[in-house]
Amino acid sequence: KSKQLLRVNGFVCKNPMEVNADDFFKAAALDKPRVTNKVGSNVTLINVMQIAGLNTLGISIARIDYAPLGQNPPHTHPRATEILTVLEGTLYVGFVTSNQPAPNRNKFLSKVLNKGDVFVFPVGLIHFQFNPNPHKPAVAIAALSSQNPGAITIANAVFGSDPQISDDVLAKAFQVEKNTIDWLQAQFWENNH
Repeated sequence: KSKQLLRVNGFVCKNPMEVNADDFFKAAALDKPRVTNKVGSNVTLINVMQIAGLNTLGISIARIDYAPLGQNPPHTHPRATEILTVLEGTLYVGFVTSNQPAPNRNKFLSKVLNKGDVFVFPVGLIHFQFNPNPHKPAVAIAALSSQNPGAITIANAVFGSDPQISDDVLAKAFQVEKNTIDWLQAQFWENNH
């Protein structure tokens, strides 16, 4: 008879009699600096994909490294609220509220954070972090309220989708000429496909 595997949230649950400390551990080296990407950041996420014991616990963690003038560009976590703590440097951070009725529609809330400061990004809202210092990197740790928070980087999703979103649709949505959309899509397409 074949053994049935119990899955919760899409991940296999281990028999409690077989669980060990390694199911709750990862030698992640989160104390070590990371090389940053072309926008000047590197997000090292530790979630249920790296630590199986996180399944159903509703938490994950990330180290974010920022180059001088680097950013973690506007993005959203569809399944998590994020609380960010600056460990080194300074960050300019912000988020935009949802399309609720006026006067709070798409309200932009921002703050400059220094070492030791904490800021919360509510679940699903577009947010970013930017290192305004041209000479020094910054580092932050973020805790997220999901074992699998997801991340949608706005520009990548809109201009780098596969297949591409129609330039007619995007030109109308952004109220710009189609050639502007074509140029933006080319930037993201060439670099991501």
